[in-house]
Amino acid sequence: MTAIDPRTLRDAFGAFLTGVTVVTTYNQDGEPIGFTANSFTSVSLDPPLLLVCLARTSRNFETLTNAQGFAVNILSEGQKEVSNTFARPVENRFAHVDWRKGPHGSPVFSDVAAWFDCSLHKITQGGDHVILIGKVEAFANGLANGLGYARGTYFTASLIGQAVSAAASDSDVMVGGVVERDGEILLLENQAHKFELPECVITGAAGPDGLHDYLTMTTGLPISVGQIYSVYENRASGLQHIVYRCTAGGGTPKAGQFFSIKDLPIIHMATPATGDIVQRFAAESSIGNFGVYFGTERTGKVHQIGRKA
Repeated sequence: MTAIDPRTLRDAFGAFLTGVTVVTTYNQDGEPIGFTANSFTSVSLDPPLLLVCLARTSRNFETLTNAQGFAVNILSEGQKEVSNTFARPVENRFAHVDWRKGPHGSPVFSDVAAWFDCSLHKITQGGDHVILIGKVEAFANGLANGLGYARGTYFTASLIGQAVSAAASDSDVMVGGVVERDGEILLLENQAHKFELPECVITGAAGPDGLHDYLTMTTGLPISVGQIYSVYENRASGLQHIVYRCTAGGGTPKAGQFFSIKDLPIIHMATPATGDIVQRFAAESSIGNFGVYFGTERTGKVHQIGRKA
């Protein structure tokens, strides 16, 4: 059996979109402790059960596995910094968040999408992790949108919604993709021997599905269409452009060629807008902090929605 590389497997698991939580309890000295986790899911309504996974190497392992209970705080989309605080070795983490003791005794946060105060129901072994199953003793639904996380990056429903609304109309839009594979970007060469991103004019309502079909047919490669990366209006043509982050599977593309992110043919790009997109992607890839651009082909703003946790 071929050995599975843990890092590659972790990246593949990261394709699953999740919410972001902070798991909290008290240590033996009565001090609150907490850590960021996205390995959370509901288990049962009757009895009310949920679970979180905890690495055996976690510095909170002994505390959590010996605690009488714990709380799960589902962060709202405005609480990215709370996630970062509890994911890093920050001194006195709880000084950076508004919190109180929950009805069953574990720390619960203010302004979260929801919180669940649990008793420890069961611990199940799971390889290099343990599965903590909690029985919900009390909870609150904050009704806010949750903070999202996928492939090492945060995303928020409201910000992505602004871009989706632009693509959900009946008008035609130019939909394209920054197609990445192993640190390279796919570019197509036009008749003027300039390079451009793969893109096509489709009805906005078709959105990512239409782009997926176009990219698959054009490249002959397995394609995954990810998050929206750039939304801008070309004032000269009057077209709205929606650009997605995409990934390609193995094989030789039927059209275009892959260029290293570190050696892109910027001076040979078909348009300044396309050059700006691929340059930004290269810069953001180096730090793992991707945003969404809104504006025109000349001016606009990048909304930073996340950094690797």
